[in-house]
Parts: sequence; C-alpha cells; structure tokens
Amino acid sequence: MSQAISKPRVERDAVVIVGVITLGAFVSLFNQTVMAPALPALMREFEVTAGTAQWVTTIYMLISGIMVPISGYFMDKYPTRKLFFLSMGLFVAGTVLCALCPSYWFLIAGRVAQAAGAGILMPLVGTVPLLVFPVELRGTAMGVAGIVMAAGPAVGPVLGGLVIDAWGWRPMFLIIAALAFAIMVLGIPLMKNVGTLKDPKLDIASVVLSTIAFGGLLFGFSSASDAGWTSPMVIVPALVGVVALVMFVRRQLALEVPMLELRCLKTRNFLIAALMVTLINAAVAATNVILPLLVQNGMGASATTTGMVMLPASIAGIVLSPISGMLFDRMGPRLVTVGGMVVIAGSLLGFGFMGAGLTVGLAATLCALQACGQGLANMPVNTWGVNALPDELIAHGNAIANTGRQVFGAISTALLVTVMSSVQASALAGGASAAEATVAGAGAAYFGCAVVAIVGLVVAVLFVFENKRGTAAPAKVNKVK
Repeated sequence: MSQAISKPRVERDAVVIVGVITLGAFVSLFNQTVMAPALPALMREFEVTAGTAQWVTTIYMLISGIMVPISGYFMDKYPTRKLFFLSMGLFVAGTVLCALCPSYWFLIAGRVAQAAGAGILMPLVGTVPLLVFPVELRGTAMGVAGIVMAAGPAVGPVLGGLVIDAWGWRPMFLIIAALAFAIMVLGIPLMKNVGTLKDPKLDIASVVLSTIAFGGLLFGFSSASDAGWTSPMVIVPALVGVVALVMFVRRQLALEVPMLELRCLKTRNFLIAALMVTLINAAVAATNVILPLLVQNGMGASATTTGMVMLPASIAGIVLSPISGMLFDRMGPRLVTVGGMVVIAGSLLGFGFMGAGLTVGLAATLCALQACGQGLANMPVNTWGVNALPDELIAHGNAIANTGRQVFGAISTALLVTVMSSVQASALAGGASAAEATVAGAGAAYFGCAVVAIVGLVVAVLFVFENKRGTAAPAKVNKVK
C-alpha cells in the first residue's frame, strides 16, 4: 500500500529542503578527499604499511558501492526526513569514532559508518530536486547542487593538509563531525517529507552475497602486499569473493525484481559504457592513496603541500564537467571519450616515467591533467550508454554503473598499492633509501594505472563508435517490474 507524502511549496520549501540535503552531501564529499593527506601520518602513528593504510580509502569506496543498490529500497520504504537524519546520524557517529579511535581498526569501523551514512544520503541529492521542483527548474537546481558538492572534494585536500600540519589528523575529524552535526540540527525545523512511499522488498541474500563478493576480493588483494600472493590470506578470501560474485550474478538474473538489474547489460551501448566508466575509475582511483605517499614520503613535502598538489585537479574537474556536457551534445561520445582517455593515459605515464625528476609543480600539473581527462571521458560515455536504455531501466543502469565504479575502483586501488609496496620492498632490499624506494614504488603503481587507462582507450576506440548521443535500440529485458 503506497503512502503519498505532500509536495512542498516550490517557492521556499523546495529550495530549503534541497539546500539542507546538498550541505550534507558537501560534508560527505569533503570527507572523502580530506583523508588523502593524512595517510602518511596514519602509517606512522599506527605503524601500518601502505597496503593496510589504503583501507582508509578503499573501504569507503567499497561500502559506498554496496549501498548504491540498497539506497533505492530505503528511498521507497522510508520518508525523506527519516532518511536524512539516519544518514547524518550514522555519518556523525562514524566521524566521532574516527577522531577518538584507540586503534587502526576502530578507525576503519568509523569509516564504514561514515560510508553507510553517505550511501543513504547521496541518492537523495539526485532524487529530491526532481520531486520538489517543476521540470523547467530542475536543471538549474541540479546545477547549483552540483557546484556546491564539487566544492567539497576541491577544498578537502587543502584544508585537510593545513589541519594535519597544524594539529594532526584527529582534530580534522572533529571539525567534520561538528559541521555534520550542525547541518543535522539545522534540518530539524527545515526538512520535510517528499515523494511517495511504497512497500518494496529487499533481498537479503543479494545484499549478503554482494558484500562477501566485493569484500572478499578487496581483502584478498589488499593482503598480498604484506602476506605475498601465495598466502592463504590472499587466495582464500579472493576465491570466496569470486564464488560469491558468481552466485550474486546468478541470483540477480533469476529474481523477478533484482537488487541490480543486470539484464541492462544486454544493451550493447550500455555494456560498453559501464565497462568504460569502471575502467576510468579503476585507472584514477589509486591516485588518492599513491600521490600523498609519493609527495610526502618520496619528495619530503608536507601534508599542506599534498593538498595544494591535489587542488588543481579538483578545480579542473569542476570546470570540465559542464564543458564535457556541451562537447557531448555537439560531437557525441566518441571524440570526447577517446580524447579524455588519451589525456588520462598520458598523465599517468608521465607519473611513471618521471621518477626522481618529479617536482611538486609537475606533480600538480600531471594530477590536473588526469582530472581533465576524467572529466572529459566519464560523463559523455556514461550518458551515451544510459541513453540507450528504456526509461524504466535508466535508474537501474545508473545503479550498475555507480556500483562498478566504486567497487572496482576500490579493488584496483588495493591491487596497485600492492604493486607499489612490492617494488618499494625490492628497492629497499637493493640498498635504496626510503625516499628512493617510495618513488620507485609509486612509479610502478602509476604504470599499472596507465595500463588500465590504455585498455580503456582501446575499448573506446574500438567500440564507442556512434558519433551521436546514443540512439541504439535497447535489447528486450524480461522479468522487470
């Protein structure tokens, strides 16, 4: 039995509701990048390796990816107001735990709670404006929200670096917790319910299988840097993850209403687009772990400098997003996507080849070029793929693409950090200094990133052939309600 919830007045209430949710999303996205400059400090304080420290980043991406398909159930099942306070409450609790954590694994538990809260909140940003604004104002509302949210990742590394250098990484989490709590309190008189509630069913078995699959693969690949590729700690979790992934896929294809509608992948253009989006994120996600280690441990710079190196990339991403949209409308996906992949691959190869000759300015330039390529390639190819789906499957298609982007970005990061750690250990054994070994390891990891980007470039050249916005007839999809 569905329950209708009154639509607020557009003139004021709509702006207020979207504004409060957007502020929450800003803090959540700010939190993602603010951790990057802190990784070397975490390694020193908790005496953990890079392979272990990367969990701070990858667990956040993993949980976010798992939450993507579940969030649709939450939005259908619970009122907007309740979801907002649940998400912000989880995020605040997780952030406080991160600030006060007595050990590294308590820090990871806090990051899990943060990611779960963000995973509930972020889909609201993409849905609520469509419910409270008329059609003619939705584009403007989403654009303004997008600018605010884009500012979060942009200022995160810089502010994080400044706070870390001045007071350490724990006060940084306290600042985030205070901001999130203030937004939650602000929402008490301002948040209202919108939309229509339904009575959806959540397939618990699918949730369990996806968690075991993605978590097993991530844990196995992450353990390789410390335990070695032949260790049972690597082989057993990876095998369990593969088996669970196969079972998850089979279950989704058998269910009448699956958690992820994988039959969307029968549509050729969408299949290519989903693969491209996954490869793009797999190529660039590891930068958030590798670059801070390279700049601080390899080049001897500060956390603040790390933030400044990453700032141009964030700005480039903000600027390129609308430009890539306009280029897509004029030229279609092929030229824009191929051009973006060339820039990504070139910047990653630059990191790999520079070695000890890398300077702070050059690192910032290469990082910005990477972001430019990502901004050019990601949106056009994703839009092209989604345009090939029928309207009733667009939400399912976006969920598949977002899940792939987050989960395989996390797995790719774990693999590439393992490569970095292995090369670093070999260099140290050969008599290199700690800084030289870090530079060598980072270079090898960036070469790995470049290989993934080159694979994406080849896929784009061979298969993204329609020089238009995407008009392929989608394959028939059965058993969808």
